[in-house]
Amino acid sequence: MSTDPPAVTLGVDFGTLSGRALVVAVDDGRELGSAVHDYTHAVLDRALPDGQRLPPGWALQLPQDWRDVLRLAVPRALRDAGVRPEQVIGVATDFTACTVLPTTRGGTPLCELPGFADRPHAYPKLWRHHAAQPEADLIVRRAEESGQPWLARYGGRISSEWQFAKALQVLREDPAVYHAADRWIEAADWIVWQLTGAENRNLCTAGYKGIRQDGTYPDRAFLASLDPDFAGFTAKLDHPLSPLGAPAGRLGAAAAALTGLCEGTVVAVGNVDAHVTSAAARALDPGHLLAIMGTSTCHIMNSDVLAEVPGMCGVVRDGVVPGLWGYEAGQSGVGDILAWAVRTTTPPAYAAEAAERGLSPHELLADKAAAQEVGAHGLLALDWHSGNRSVLVDHHLSGLIVGLTLDTRPEDVYRALIEATAFGTRTIIEAFDTAGVPVTEFTAAGGLLRNPFLMQVYSDVLGRPVNILASEQGPALGAAIHAAVAAGAHRDLRAASAAMGRLERHAYTPDPARTAAYDRLYAEYRALHDHFGRGGTAVMHRLRALRDRPPYRGTV
Repeated sequence: MSTDPPAVTLGVDFGTLSGRALVVAVDDGRELGSAVHDYTHAVLDRALPDGQRLPPGWALQLPQDWRDVLRLAVPRALRDAGVRPEQVIGVATDFTACTVLPTTRGGTPLCELPGFADRPHAYPKLWRHHAAQPEADLIVRRAEESGQPWLARYGGRISSEWQFAKALQVLREDPAVYHAADRWIEAADWIVWQLTGAENRNLCTAGYKGIRQDGTYPDRAFLASLDPDFAGFTAKLDHPLSPLGAPAGRLGAAAAALTGLCEGTVVAVGNVDAHVTSAAARALDPGHLLAIMGTSTCHIMNSDVLAEVPGMCGVVRDGVVPGLWGYEAGQSGVGDILAWAVRTTTPPAYAAEAAERGLSPHELLADKAAAQEVGAHGLLALDWHSGNRSVLVDHHLSGLIVGLTLDTRPEDVYRALIEATAFGTRTIIEAFDTAGVPVTEFTAAGGLLRNPFLMQVYSDVLGRPVNILASEQGPALGAAIHAAVAAGAHRDLRAASAAMGRLERHAYTPDPARTAAYDRLYAEYRALHDHFGRGGTAVMHRLRALRDRPPYRGTV
């Protein structure tokens, strides 16, 4: 019997608030060790490090926080796994998206250059930077006016979260930063650049976040219609694209010294956190919808059919797995909304009870909410506290709770918000089904799997079984699977997913009586959804405009 140490790959997942490294055996996907590093600066949504205030809707990050994940989490994960650096045959990374930054031609972030540290637009814009909504609206208007064929591939809308809207905002608000940026690059590609020492761009982010369809970006004439100085924008993006699961290069000397890995280790092409998770969940077959549920939710599904699905984030050939069309949809706020509820509605008595029972505030509210019958709280909510990504694609929308009384309790609000996020997912599934891209299976992944009450609500609202990814590190595991393909340990992503993925089928099943009750509530949700989101009233937009530009700036 062989006594050779097992070959492993390393998946590094860069999230919203932290980064994690996971060591995985390439033969069967065993998770051997992991480490997490919390970003020192987290999300800059109120001020820059020097104290300069940021406007509403901004969300920035610091590249040094990402480097620290490589410097601190990777060596700790190797120690936790008890493996030597030479056992690591491949490294792959995944990132939130669209998280994008301006850099020099050599890859130095502008925010790290003298003279730019006090300029907000020189910093990376996190995926949930929503201040570019006016630019996104302009892109859609001009695309509709000029009949751009690519618009339908994005459900008829372009998000403020994506590359073009964010770059156009930079040009309009700080032209000096825009013109100083030789490269405008997804963080998913930038981190690979730091590992290999050479620029590389992936097909996934370019297709879903960069409006690249059928081998090309929007043309100069269209970009000039947005702003004459924007005509040459794609020169900042222009680089050959690499397929997913391919090697991007090998670990350079500087990165090896930073991480403790061996110089020359294969580095896979970068990818998006949600999209790599499909391989971890064995959700690569057509019709198998994967919902990655965390602070937000991203919905990923493959199909052999190309269709126009209103409100989708995009459909890209080979965008998730070679040979199929990869569809993406999403909800801008899910875990964030529940965290808001805990933060703002939990009184001291509840905190004391949670401590006495050894529960977290989330667990206490879920326990109390689970004791209710469907509809007993008398509430209905819209899950738009961070805007709507799909199917309305409007980040100027806001949250709503209807039915509040003096008897409303914190657990009532908590349950209503969970139900609203489930209704939002049902709306997305129905959009797929109506467009001729049927959803045949539903799997959930992400941090919200730790809330079994929430998962049961989803099963009841959707009226279908819910599978779960049997790993707490879905994106990191998915990245490690891609690393195994890049290193040649498996012939392709499908084979690697079958060997290394983790899936528990039908972990939750719907209760017919609760599903019937939720059907009635869902009809009311759709009425509110369409009234506030499809033109019945623009009150949410007007309120946001007042918040952002109050007519009187004094205080009482």
